[in-house]
Amino acid sequence: MKGREAGTENILHAGVTPCIRVRGVRKISITGEYIKLDALLKHASVVSSGGEAKVLIQSGEVLVSGEPCTQRGKKIRPGDVVRYGGNTLLVRQREASGAGGY
Repeated sequence: MKGREAGTENILHAGVTPCIRVRGVRKISITGEYIKLDALLKHASVVSSGGEAKVLIQSGEVLVSGEPCTQRGKKIRPGDVVRYGGNTLLVRQREASGAGGY
């Protein structure tokens, strides 16, 4: 696989910088202080719409740092781990770039 390490997948979504899937965990870098839970699930392609995110979150099946979370607007901050089914998302702060790029 040219330009990529075997077993990784580069993902790019609006509002979230690229993330890399490594061993079942997707590391998602955010530029702000937080991202809301429903937006994170949409940007990570766990769900395809806000309505789907709402139903999934309200079901109590989404875990935030190991605890069930039913709040759509829950602020997910760097260091938080979000799990649903086979999806594990690790949120981290985007590192500053000296050249103005990603």
